[in-house]
Amino acid sequence: MLRFSKILAVLLVLLAVALAVYAWLLSRNPAPTRKVAAPAASAPATAPAAAFAVVVTTKSVAAGQPIPADALQVAQLPIDPAGAFRSPADVAGRVPVLDLGAGTPVLEAQLSTGLALKLADGERAVAVKVDEVIGVGNRVTPGDYVDVFFTLKADGRDIERSQARLLMARLRVLAFGQASVDGAASRAEGSNGRVNNASAGGQRAEAPRTAVLAVPVADVNRLVLGDTSGRLLLALRNPADTAEPDPRLFASLPPALQPLSAARGDEARPTLEGIDRAQAGLAVEDLANGGARTARRSVAAAPANPGARATPTGLEVEVIRGDRRETVRY
Repeated sequence: MLRFSKILAVLLVLLAVALAVYAWLLSRNPAPTRKVAAPAASAPATAPAAAFAVVVTTKSVAAGQPIPADALQVAQLPIDPAGAFRSPADVAGRVPVLDLGAGTPVLEAQLSTGLALKLADGERAVAVKVDEVIGVGNRVTPGDYVDVFFTLKADGRDIERSQARLLMARLRVLAFGQASVDGAASRAEGSNGRVNNASAGGQRAEAPRTAVLAVPVADVNRLVLGDTSGRLLLALRNPADTAEPDPRLFASLPPALQPLSAARGDEARPTLEGIDRAQAGLAVEDLANGGARTARRSVAAAPANPGARATPTGLEVEVIRGDRRETVRY
């Protein structure tokens, strides 16, 4: 037991000596100093904001008036609005649908679009009812040219005899059914983007019911009366065929509203044309009879000699059936 204690004491002494030596070595070799990287050059406090080239107005522009080129310029804006333009040439001449103040970015949604832009000066878009027969078996497509014929049946009042003739020649078709020259989406398209046609769900395509024609404003009255008083018929024609009736061969139809006569000493008033002609209107009787109004015959002729007995020269009986009136002579 005494021997074991001596051995343990020797081991503890050796361990203490080893620890002392290790401590002395550590004091001779100090720990390496850490190198601290130099701070990089400080970045700018704020990065420059991005700028976008956008067409804006330099002065106020009224709705419904073409935008002049001198009212546009390109400005650098911090935002890029949806539908903005980059070049004034893309906007000059376009018509806004609302008033634009000075410095306002011009956007596509603020400008007129649609079928109205396909009309030439002095034209109006007019819709007429069609079916498979009137619409040339539904073979009409937007951009085609058609002749409009019409038929009138005698009614004994305004229309003396039944007739069929050309009403207007070479009218441009702007839309037929859901198809349009401006490529507008079909109105049959629902909110979910599905179209009601033969390719969607196997349903039958809806037959066209209207045709939109580009009509000179002075001739709109003729088309309206022909549609309401008779029956229209569209005749498809080759677009390269530009033949039209010679207006010098036929008498001009008188207006429903007579223009004011020129005062004595004033220059003669010009012939009604364009929108003035449309304002003057047209009567069904003149459309049917070509402007040659005929006076109705008297029931009995007045005697030449007041003292002589009147001799009946004929008898007229007016027969009314619903809204039709017919005169029968005996």
